[in-house]
Amino acid sequence: MGLFTSINIAASGMSAERLRTDVISDNIANASTTRTQEGGAFRRSRVILAQKENGIDWRNPFIPDHLERGPGRGVKVNGIEKDNSELRLVYDPTHPDAIKSGPKTGYVEYPNVNIVTEMVDLIAASRSYEANSSVIQGSKEMFSKALEIGR
Repeated sequence: MGLFTSINIAASGMSAERLRTDVISDNIANASTTRTQEGGAFRRSRVILAQKENGIDWRNPFIPDHLERGPGRGVKVNGIEKDNSELRLVYDPTHPDAIKSGPKTGYVEYPNVNIVTEMVDLIAASRSYEANSSVIQGSKEMFSKALEIGR
């Protein structure tokens, strides 16, 4: 395990959380968008995260030998996908995007964005970003103390 591995792992987490924050902000900004370029109401987006591939080149005495997986190398973004849950229907026959025919005549499809959920996700992303920042700060302090000991 290299000297800067902990910083690299935390930096990957910070990068992922920054992207999550951007996607959540986009969801909040489009919470009432009834018409998009693709057609129809805006659909909520979400970030899919995954563990970076393992590649451990050291042995941890606390992990049994029969386990193939050890600690990871950080997090990566697997993609951003649209949430296909049902859109919110509001009856407003005067709205320009109201459905003109069928059983939903007069209803307007609004995005499937729940502001409360988005704010909770935003707080969680912010706290995760702060935690990763603390890891980097702790690593820097540890390196500094190690250099003082070496003097």
